[in-house]
Amino acid sequence: MNPESAIPNPHSAIHNPQSPPTVYVVDDDPSVRNVLSRLIQSAGLRVAAFAAAEDFLKRYAPAEGGCLVLDVRLPGQSGMDLQAALCGGKGSLPIIFITGYGDIPMSVRAMKNGAVDFLAKPFDSHELLAVITIALRQGKEARKRQAAAAAIRGRVEKLTPREREVMKLVVTGLLNKQIGAELGITEKTVKVHRGRVMQKMGVTSVAELVRMCGRMD
Repeated sequence: MNPESAIPNPHSAIHNPQSPPTVYVVDDDPSVRNVLSRLIQSAGLRVAAFAAAEDFLKRYAPAEGGCLVLDVRLPGQSGMDLQAALCGGKGSLPIIFITGYGDIPMSVRAMKNGAVDFLAKPFDSHELLAVITIALRQGKEARKRQAAAAAIRGRVEKLTPREREVMKLVVTGLLNKQIGAELGITEKTVKVHRGRVMQKMGVTSVAELVRMCGRMD
């Protein structure tokens, strides 16, 4: 039985929040894909393997967690090109590069662009699994940050335009009187808007509001 035929469709768990993360493998060498698939599955992890970056992109869903074990040299779109494409999207998929032709400038470029690690073939299986563990943890933490930021943005969307203006000035440290002068409204009106902002954002202090706004970035 071809090991890849048993690899689950990465879309199958998208709507199941309890599903485990997927380790994606993109390598044009069938033997490498098979070896990596067996190794990753032996660690109790889901795996989905592809021969080309284009095949991966057709099936990858950013909503699902995981990490990517990516060969540098691929037919068509290269591994570095795929990294650039993923960095331009909204998803956060940690990448572990593997290559038999890597050089120092290439590895430096990959790491600067956010790669978790850059491993030269042949690599130690225990080392790869350790790096995958790190990558999955980083991906999980990134998704939590993204979910928190999305929740905050949802609260901001419930503010009126004037309340947003007041909030922006509040987090800069301006006093109500100063905010009123800036917006051309009375201090009393500022207090009303400020109170509504605090209520809608679910905070009780300016410090908490500042921290919350910082998590939207």
